[in-house]
Amino acid sequence: MERELTMEFARVTEAAALASARWVGRGNKEAADDAAVQAMRSVFDTIRMQGTVVIGEGEMDEAPMLYIGEKVGSGEAPELDVAVDPLEGTNSVAKGLAGAIAVVAIARKGGLLHAPDMYMDKIAVGPLAKGKIHLDAPVQENLANVARALGKSMDDLTVVILDRPRHEKIIHDVREAGARIRLITDGDVSPAVACAIEGTGVDVMMGIGGAPEGVLAAAALRCLGGEMQGRLWPENEEDILRAQKLGVSDVAKLLTMDDLVCSDDVFFAATGITEGPLLKGVHFTSQGALTHTVVMRGKTGTVRFIEARHSFDKKPAYAMKGAV
Repeated sequence: MERELTMEFARVTEAAALASARWVGRGNKEAADDAAVQAMRSVFDTIRMQGTVVIGEGEMDEAPMLYIGEKVGSGEAPELDVAVDPLEGTNSVAKGLAGAIAVVAIARKGGLLHAPDMYMDKIAVGPLAKGKIHLDAPVQENLANVARALGKSMDDLTVVILDRPRHEKIIHDVREAGARIRLITDGDVSPAVACAIEGTGVDVMMGIGGAPEGVLAAAALRCLGGEMQGRLWPENEEDILRAQKLGVSDVAKLLTMDDLVCSDDVFFAATGITEGPLLKGVHFTSQGALTHTVVMRGKTGTVRFIEARHSFDKKPAYAMKGAV
């Protein structure tokens, strides 16, 4: 894929972040998500590519746009798989909490796992701990191996886990091992990516979260040289049928990086909406807004952090609540 697309995908996530940031703390996660979806979709239309949404807002009858199977882009080559989460962390935006981002991952056709909208058990680490984890290993064993790989003592290790009742045992095991825990209320893409970026204060992300979010995080970790392992976690027969419909015949299979993102020909972009360990949130000013975006390219391993100033007098549509 052409490297020029890097900045195009940054524009996509910036638009979604700017639109949804208008709804921070206003208690309306549906409106925030709708604003992000519309903004992201409109910018996709301006990009020279032939994209197909493989991870998006749901099935065609569930979502008006960015649904699975929708075509995005100008319709010209190249043919690409598109994974999106216009607002990862809807509750965080509604409540004004940390860690919400707008995110996309793009790969050559066939490059991304077509993950169904269901849960996935996951563990993610950065490049120094690559090859030192296994999803089925005891928590204490994984953390000991990661600490050794990072050259840290166990009590200096920080593990991010979604604050959910289903994680009671994991939380207990991490504490028993002696590591520190950062519980989050929503959105596990950002901390999974943060594992692979020095200075974020995140060493491991583990627990059960969304399967689509697992693929998005894996795309970034592929660019960064990190590692994620996962396994689908169906709650009922409907989940199993949904997975099979998308081509996942064995829902119990341990998914490695090559299963989640099978090529280095991948891009990842994310823009912060609210403050988080990886990205700053959107800051509105008297004349516009400031955004903080990370873009990555798997082929080169290049990671760029972009601080952008958006002038609303030259982009008046951005000044309108929920619009692009």
